[in-house]
Amino acid sequence: MAEEVTLRKDTWSQLRAYFEDVRTEMKRVTWPSKQEVYGTTMMVILTTFAFALFFAICDYVFQGAVQWLLGRLLHHS
Repeated sequence: MAEEVTLRKDTWSQLRAYFEDVRTEMKRVTWPSKQEVYGTTMMVILTTFAFALFFAICDYVFQGAVQWLLGRLLHHS
């Protein structure tokens, strides 16, 4: 029974120490400004659209190439 009480105290002490460490580390964090967040967000959105356009063009080209190749192969049988 005494071991169980000690174990509970130790667990709570560890949990409390963990949250104190988290609080200390969060104070050290350098948070980005609104302007930095806006700039990086816009860059991610623009890059996403650029890649979407690139892959759409690739899909269109490959679709045409596969249809042409299948048309040539199937009509020569």
